[in-house]
Amino acid sequence: MTASVTVRVPAKVNVQLAVGPLRPDGFHDLANVFLAVGLYDEVTVRPHDGLKVTCEGPDADKVPLDATNLAARAALALAARHGREANVHLHIAKDIPVAGGMAGGSADGAGALLACDALWGTGASRDELLEICAELGSDVPFSLVGGAALGRGRGELLTPLETGGTFHWVFAVADGGLSTPAVYAECDRLRAGTAVPDPEPSADLLAALRAGDAPALAAVLANDLQPAALSLRPALAGTLAAGSGAGALAALVSGSGPTTAFLAADEATARKVADALTASGTCRAVRTARGPVPGATVVAG
Repeated sequence: MTASVTVRVPAKVNVQLAVGPLRPDGFHDLANVFLAVGLYDEVTVRPHDGLKVTCEGPDADKVPLDATNLAARAALALAARHGREANVHLHIAKDIPVAGGMAGGSADGAGALLACDALWGTGASRDELLEICAELGSDVPFSLVGGAALGRGRGELLTPLETGGTFHWVFAVADGGLSTPAVYAECDRLRAGTAVPDPEPSADLLAALRAGDAPALAAVLANDLQPAALSLRPALAGTLAAGSGAGALAALVSGSGPTTAFLAADEATARKVADALTASGTCRAVRTARGPVPGATVVAG
């Protein structure tokens, strides 16, 4: 048996997040256009006498180390399907913001799943891995796949999308996190009494991705959760203004927040926006990244 396996998994930004009406099961139908970006967590797995989770990196103290961690749940799910014990030490090296709307926890779940499959030699098919991902959470399948994709249903039903170039991003990390369920609940509260249409992807947005056209993409970026995130965390408006004022083509809350995302015309502009955001004092940390990038990938083992 391999001594250990390490998988690298990217963060995501939602370039469109259209949220439909509340469903009877408590979820929402989505048209969720994901783009994987080059901020990564690494999940390393090795045999152990039982299930153990450890974590290092920024805000590692906010990551649960018990069976609620998505990496632990992934290991348990794969083990259960293949009639074995999840006797494995999962070590997460965090670089994706925690509770930041960039799918860091989902990335860890996808990374652990792929790493355990390789460590145990279970030989799970891609379809089986995606099925387990969908059971774990709405964003987990995309963390496995990466690139660019349209997510329907809760976001777990993926269609790969063509991209014609590289997009340059700046991410401003806020103090503290935002609860995804709380943001969705606030979205429902803000929209109460209004007719909410079924979510559909923007044809102009998909065309901008295909063309690799950053200005065209900037004109149609959209996140239906942004008003709710701003309602719960009004200070994010200052961060969005600071990045926009520094030359970003567009600014939006990433997913359920509170990380904010800024699309830049090129790498030099991204650095300028990042410097301005750092100087603004409106956020805790600033990161630059480009996308699309591949999904979960075995890098050692």
